[in-house]
Amino acid sequence: MTTMTRKAHTFIVEHLDPELEQWQALEYKCIHQECKDSGANFILSGVANAPVVQTQLGLPSDAVRKQSVEDLYSSPEARRRVCLLDPKGEQDISPEDGELFDVFLFGGILGDEPPRDRTGELRNKGFVGRRLGPEQMTTDTAARVTRIVVQENKRLDEIQFVDRPDIELPGTANGDGPGHPNESVSMPFKYVKGADGKPIMPEGMLRLLVDDMDKGIDDLL
Repeated sequence: MTTMTRKAHTFIVEHLDPELEQWQALEYKCIHQECKDSGANFILSGVANAPVVQTQLGLPSDAVRKQSVEDLYSSPEARRRVCLLDPKGEQDISPEDGELFDVFLFGGILGDEPPRDRTGELRNKGFVGRRLGPEQMTTDTAARVTRIVVQENKRLDEIQFVDRPDIELPGTANGDGPGHPNESVSMPFKYVKGADGKPIMPEGMLRLLVDDMDKGIDDLL
């Protein structure tokens, strides 16, 4: 009996913001861990201070690159094997794309609300686009959905989602802070539904929402 070997895809986030925010760090570490668990590779590209960010994130040195994805895949031939997850792509991503492409590329700003077309910066470099649907997703959700489609061979309409959930924020009953009992925040994104029925979010994100409650959710996005 022949054993099927899963193709080792590479997931790249092109960091398009000048700074590294806390919520981005949580998303990037989450994507790296899920890639590692599924046998895929993760690269954070276009990071000006790559050694510092690599230390901040606790990622392997080869996972954080100063080079942009344009430099990593400089020829038209190489770029044909790179799929850009793009709200303006010509078609939705499908399991067949797992064979067509080796690399899946995300702009590290997919979570803009209201959405801005900053992914156009990558689109204009000649990468082939695929859509994840009309709803806005966080970058880690976009990577998670793509992985489910191309590695687990599920179509988008077979994935269960939670759209724009109201997230209940935990209080700090242990006395290390004021807490926010009975408070919730509406997240303007679409998430993959976990086995517990709740949206899958990076570890530490709820605590960050609590800590930044005084700033308001807009300061986190």
